[in-house]
Formats: sequence, C-alpha cells, structure tokens
Amino acid sequence: MSRKIIRHAPIVKGVPHLLHGGDYNPDQWLRSKDAIWKEDMRLARLAGVNTLSVGIFAWAALEPEEGRYEFGWLDEILDLMAENDITAVLATPSGARPGWMSHRYPEVLRVNGDRTRNRHGGRHNHCLTSPVYREKTLAINTALAERYGEHPALGVWHLSNEYGGECHCDLCQERFRGFLRDKYGSLDELNQAWWSAFWAKTYSDWSHVESPSTHWRGEQDIHGLHLDWMRFTTEQFVDFYLHEAAPLKAITPEIPCTTNLMGTYPGIDYFRLAQVLDVVSWDSYPQWSGTDRDVRTGVEASFHHDLTRSLKGKPFMLMESSPSATNWRPVAKLHRPGVHMLQSMQAVAHGSDTVQYFQFRKGRGGSEKFHGAIVDHEGTENTRVFRDVAEVGERLAGLDAVVGTATPADVALVYDWHNRWALDDMKGLLQNKTGYASTVVDHYQAFWQQGVPVDVVDGSLIAAPGGLDQYRVLVAPMLYMLRPGVAEAVNAFVERGGTFVATYATGYVDENDKTFLGGFPGPLRDTLGVWAEEIDALYPDDRNAIAWNGREYEAFDLCELIHAEEAEVLGAYGADFYAGRPALTVNRRGEGKAYFIAARTGADFLDDFYRTVIAETGVERVLDADLPAGVTAQVRSDGDTDHVFVLNCNPTPVTVELDGELLPLEPHGNTVLERPRKGGNAS
Repeated sequence: MSRKIIRHAPIVKGVPHLLHGGDYNPDQWLRSKDAIWKEDMRLARLAGVNTLSVGIFAWAALEPEEGRYEFGWLDEILDLMAENDITAVLATPSGARPGWMSHRYPEVLRVNGDRTRNRHGGRHNHCLTSPVYREKTLAINTALAERYGEHPALGVWHLSNEYGGECHCDLCQERFRGFLRDKYGSLDELNQAWWSAFWAKTYSDWSHVESPSTHWRGEQDIHGLHLDWMRFTTEQFVDFYLHEAAPLKAITPEIPCTTNLMGTYPGIDYFRLAQVLDVVSWDSYPQWSGTDRDVRTGVEASFHHDLTRSLKGKPFMLMESSPSATNWRPVAKLHRPGVHMLQSMQAVAHGSDTVQYFQFRKGRGGSEKFHGAIVDHEGTENTRVFRDVAEVGERLAGLDAVVGTATPADVALVYDWHNRWALDDMKGLLQNKTGYASTVVDHYQAFWQQGVPVDVVDGSLIAAPGGLDQYRVLVAPMLYMLRPGVAEAVNAFVERGGTFVATYATGYVDENDKTFLGGFPGPLRDTLGVWAEEIDALYPDDRNAIAWNGREYEAFDLCELIHAEEAEVLGAYGADFYAGRPALTVNRRGEGKAYFIAARTGADFLDDFYRTVIAETGVERVLDADLPAGVTAQVRSDGDTDHVFVLNCNPTPVTVELDGELLPLEPHGNTVLERPRKGGNAS
C-alpha cells in the first residue's frame, strides 16, 4: 500500500533538532546557586543537553506567600539557559501546591473513595473542581505566561505533572451529577443504562447518586456507574488541563502545550486527553534486568511508545526516563552497558523527537535523591552514567534528518481504556486477572519480532469516519466492550478488503457494560461467522491445546467454546470435553477476512499465526530478513528517505543477515540505516 507520508514541523519552532535533556530543579539549589547553576550549564553542554524542564514542582519557590511572587531566580536560570542555547520546557506548578494553600483553603485537598479528606503532603493531592484551586492556578499560570512569553529560552509549556487520581468531595459529587444529567437527561434513562434494578439499586433522586465508594459498603456493584465515573474523571482532567492552558494559549499561542502521560495508566482515557494536547509526552521507565527478560521489556517499552505516538499520529516527547537506576522500583538495578543508548534510540525509532530524563542533577533530600540522573551527587562529568548520556547526546546531534518524520504502519492494534475498565470490573472469567493489557502486548510482540510497524487505536478512532482507511490489518484482542459504531466500522473494513483478527471474550457488552442479547460476539457475530456459547476459565495448572497447520500449540487461561456458523474451521481444541471443537476460524466476507482465535495461547502460536497473516496481506516489514529472536526493526520516513532502526534487546551479541551481508550487534546494541523509500513521495 502506497500512501502520502507527511513530515511534521519540529516540536519547538526554529529548533530542527532532536531534543536532549532532563527535568531540572534549580530551585532546590537556591542557597548554593552561585556554585551550582553555572556549573550545571557547563555540564549540560558537555552532555549534549539542549533542553531542560524547569519549574515542575516549584510553586513554593514561585509563590512563597499567597499573592507574593518570587520570579527572580527563574529569570536568572532562564537567562542562563538562553545564553547556552538550551530550550526551556517551562512547567506550570500545579502538580504540588504550597503548604500555605492547603492550610488556608482545605477544600483544595482531595477526598478519597472512603470519604476521608487527605492532609497536606505528597503531590497531586488537589481537587480539580475546587474554585480556589482553579483561581490560584489561573493566577500563577497567567503570571508565568506574561513574564516569560517572549523569553528566548521558552520552547514548550509543560502543564502540571503526571495527572492522576480522583477526588470524591461534595464539589466533585455535584459536578458528577451534572455530568450524568447532561449525558442521560433523566433518571429513567440512567437507571436503564446502568441496569440498576439489580439488587434494588434503582435511583429515585439525583442527590442519591454518588461516586463509587470503598467505604463499607458503599456502591461498588453497578458497573455502569463505575464506567461513567471513570469517564467523568477523564473529563475532569481534560477540563482542568484546558483551564490551565487558557492563559498560556491566549498569551503565547505559538508555544505548544503538553502534559506528561504514563503509558497505560488506567485512571484516564489518554485517547480523550490527547485530543486537547498540542503534543503528547510521556514518562518511560523500562525495567531492564540484564537477563533474557530484557526482550519482553523491550517489547513492552516499544508498545508504549507506539501507543503514545498513535494518540495524535505524530512525533511525541519522551519527557522522562532514567539514565540508570530507577529508585522507586522494588530493585533499583543499574543499566548495563549499552542499555541507556538502546532505550534512547528505541524511543526515537518509535516516534519520539526527544530523549529527556528525570533528572538532570540528583537532589540531596526527599524520596528521589537516589533516582538516576545525568549529574550524580559527586557532581562532575567523571561518571559512567554521565559518559553514557554524553554518548547519547552526540548520537542524537547527528540525527536531524529524523526530526518530524513519520512512522507508517499497515497494522492497527486495539487498546481501549473503556474496554479495560469494563474487563477490570467483570465478575467472572479469572476474577480481576483477565490480563487485558498484557494480552494486547502479547499480540503486539508477534509483529515487533518480525519488524512490522504498528499503530495503536481505540474504539473512538475505529468508529471515526475513515479511521481504518490506511490499514491492511486490524487486531482487537479481548474486545469485550463494543462502543457505538465499532462493529459497523469493523464490518465495513473487512468487506472492503481488510483482515480483522478477534479473540475470545469479544463482543460481550455495550458501552454501558450491559450484555448483548442474541449470542456473543454480539454485533460482530455475522462479521466473524461464529457464535460463542460459553467460555471456560482454566486453573493455573490446566492446559489444553490448539491443533492447527500440522502443529499443536498450548492453550491456557481462557478457552471459548464456539460454533462455526459461516466461518471456516482452521484449528480445533485437543483436549477436554470440547476436544475437536473449533478453536481457530476464518470468515470470508466481501473482499476481506475475519479471523477468530478462541483461546489464549503462547508466543509460538501467535508468531506462526501472524507470520501467515503478514504474508497473505502484504503487510510491509521494515527489513526483508529473518530477525533473530529479541531483535526488531522500526522505520521513520520523510516519504523519500527511510531511517531504519535495528535494535537488539538481548543481553548477548547477535548477527543480522541483510542482503547477504552480516550486521553484528553488540549486547543491547543498535544501528540506524538509511535507504530510499520504495514508492516514496517523490515517485
């Protein structure tokens, strides 16, 4: 498939380079700034740092007393950054409010699910509804934009930090009721959507509706309520972000705004939040071990990068990573040689136009004083980690041609937050251990191993007009919830020639978590040509098998008992009372095909199955080569030139054969190749 590839503008206007740097906290060093700050600038230049994030948790330093701002220190540090050609990712400080605010205005503190109010402490301990908190954030954000909007160092606005959590206070409860009134219009519609007749839960007054409660025994059993609470919580963060961004966009409309995300963090629908971001950023902390487990670590990190890139379909920012030990891990293991370079290039390969760290200089106190950093407590460039970072800086400086390039993909993989919320609530199957996120990554790994680029989509993108037009293959593991328009879009995709892959636990409930009637997989029954009558949840030691293509593959955890109605049976179960019944089917519909995998399997089955799908659909592989286990390839392209990243996630050396020549890769090694793009924009 040939498509027009769009090259995007650099994230920072006038800075056509990959950004390299980290989270910088000069406000922690005010008493020793004369000795520290200029030395930091020298060290930054040595490390190839061209960006620093400042002010993220600096509210107490910026506004030590209510209404009294202290900007002198920030003036000085931004001037130093401009003098050293360092772009500022300037933060709003709402991630952690100052003590005077918590004690003077206790309404800004969150109320937990058990209805107890937090005390001052930690971070993100604030109510998003609170008029006081909104007033204070608006005031300080306006002051920041007015003071620094024309500063030559300013490149990106970083709003707050790692949005997350919930507030259950009276203000939020009333706002939640307003959200539900707007959505349903009447209690009759709400009761029907939530199936609240169950256990006499029917609501007779809006004031009776409350958020899910962990207090014994608050409401925890209405799944529609929990779904809507999660959707409301997402909208709370969207609304608060827009509130924070309003003065920044009004005063500095050309400066992009972002907030840093956290991969598959379950508390916010990132596809929705990304709609209001100018650029997506995220914090990546892979758990490298120096063992064979690093292959799965590499797969998971790649998936999260692809998910982040797919949220807006353009280059993103790696806002945080660790150049070595991650202190909050149960085991704060050091990065082995090559790992820091590998994880940095891996991010760029999958669409990041930045490599940034937490943190630039280690602080002397607090819970993150032993977290990895460019500059250690020793304070010089004479450390292994500093040399690793400087090596990455030098490498990135030679990759200007990658900035803004696209990552074209023929395969779309579904990861849907609403679906995850519903599966997490489900009482059945494996009782809160259905493994949705890990199952999606299992299917992703089969493409990763074969060097096939993947976009990650959700129900809202599938149902959008033209949302699937650019793809040859759509894979939707465990799509338990079918949101409005999804089944129709999938069916149209297959009929016009696409290949769809679904699995067990598909098409059980609608967007309100109410089951479909008439047989599973609900509205996809005709598309897939199967009826799923029952699903068998297996004990951890239980095993079944799928016989397919002359081999037998292990099946475990979940085995769905299906009837092939219009579909052709390709594989069958090997054991138990359903031995011989269909376990793998294909339904030819229109110009395309719809496959159904009825059981959870290991990587061997998924590798073989998707190898077949790739071959028959003509999906583009980055390299026409059999990649060794644990090695992947990813491409970024401007439409005329491909930049091919070959990445070895093994702790041992490997050799890749390319066009009859051998390409050696060190343990955790990587390389970047250039080639003209076949069927490129210029052709």
